[in-house]
Amino acid sequence: MKKYYLLCYNECGDNMEHSKITAVKLIKDKLVGKSFMTYKEIAYVTNYHPKYILKLKREILNGDIALVHGNKNKRSPKAISKEEEEKIVSLYKKSHVSVLKFCRFYGRRSYSCVYQVLKKNGLIISREERKRIIEQIKDQEKN
Repeated sequence: MKKYYLLCYNECGDNMEHSKITAVKLIKDKLVGKSFMTYKEIAYVTNYHPKYILKLKREILNGDIALVHGNKNKRSPKAISKEEEEKIVSLYKKSHVSVLKFCRFYGRRSYSCVYQVLKKNGLIISREERKRIIEQIKDQEKN
């Protein structure tokens, strides 16, 4: 087991993070006959529960294993629509009020939602950015 443990240790890295890809590779090697590790040893090496390793084995045998989450590239159903985002940006550009007053005027979305939309479109400068700009202006005035 030490030989296989060191092999997997090198693949996973120094912190022995959970690695589904490594677990799948070891299970496939065991099914083909390249590896003589038990499923408990594979579970120990990959920091997964032995029952999960057996579940992965069943998925490999059935051919329905997914290494990428099904919702990975999908937009959230709760996300704000592009049309509404454009409407918020255009209304804010026409107004000359603070974000808080604008949120009270708009009223359909929360402050944080409106703030994030405006920040994403470059209409709001973060505090850190504002501080950096002020420091640059002070440095220029000194010179």
